[in-house]
Order: sequence, then C-alpha cells, then structure tokens
Amino acid sequence: MRAIVTVIGKDRVGIIAEVCALLAAQGVNILDISQTVLREYFSMIMLVDVSACRVSFVELGKLLSDAGAESGLSIRAQREDIFNAMYRI
Repeated sequence: MRAIVTVIGKDRVGIIAEVCALLAAQGVNILDISQTVLREYFSMIMLVDVSACRVSFVELGKLLSDAGAESGLSIRAQREDIFNAMYRI
C-alpha cells in the first residue's frame, strides 16, 4: 500500500533527516519526495510504500504525529487512495 506523508512547520536544520529516519526505522520506503521553503516555512510531501511497515498504518500515523508535535511540526499520513478521493474534482 502507498501513502502520502505531509510535513509542515517552521524551517530548521534536520527536518528531512528526522522524518526520513523515523520512516526508515519502521520499514517505510520513500518513493518520491518534494519539499520547499517559503520564507521561513518548510513544506514537504512524500509518496511512501508502507507494505513492509513494522507497525499498523494507524500506529505509523500516531508515531509521525507525536514526533511532529515534539518537533513543532505538523506531520500527517494518509492512504494514497483516500488522499486521491479527497482531491478528485
């Protein structure tokens, strides 16, 4: 299964490394990544493969959300099919 991970927050050193390390620790493979900095704000969207994830998708979402809260970031994970359904015209 594929999922979309979004990260938003104040820019600082190490955000990409922090999120990627957390995903790698859970066996999540990053398929594609796009990030930008708009003034002092960081934004990243990732397409990931969670088929080998060591925890359930719900647990992964909580891990990401909790890590984001500790770091002053908003980190969300959504299944790709749900994400596509939400943004289909």
